[in-house]
Amino acid sequence: QVQLVESGGGSVQAGGSLRLSCTASGYMSNSRCMGWFRQVPGKEREGVAAIHSHSRITDYADSVKGRFTISQDNAKNTVYLQMNSLKPEDTGMYYCAADRGGWLCHIGADFDYWGQGTQVTVSS
Repeated sequence: QVQLVESGGGSVQAGGSLRLSCTASGYMSNSRCMGWFRQVPGKEREGVAAIHSHSRITDYADSVKGRFTISQDNAKNTVYLQMNSLKPEDTGMYYCAADRGGWLCHIGADFDYWGQGTQVTVSS
């Protein structure tokens, strides 16, 4: 059973920064896709960023390119999302996700495991 636990959310003013962390436990493939998603009430969940554990290829939503960076520490089974130049529209619940394994990795891919989420609030 894979468990994902997010941390690092909070409240910041526009222009500020936050770093989210997602630590995984349980068996995970050495070749897997990890992603970050966000959702606000009344809207569909949006893919934000993804990274492949082996190739380290990344994918970003257009809305966050140049501001967010996804990275990983495989030794710690942890994925990070560094968020800079935050905007009010970045507000939402941020979820970490992982797939069972494979080589396909992008924000539109299928993910099998999900964390409980961490709230990010950006005020203007």
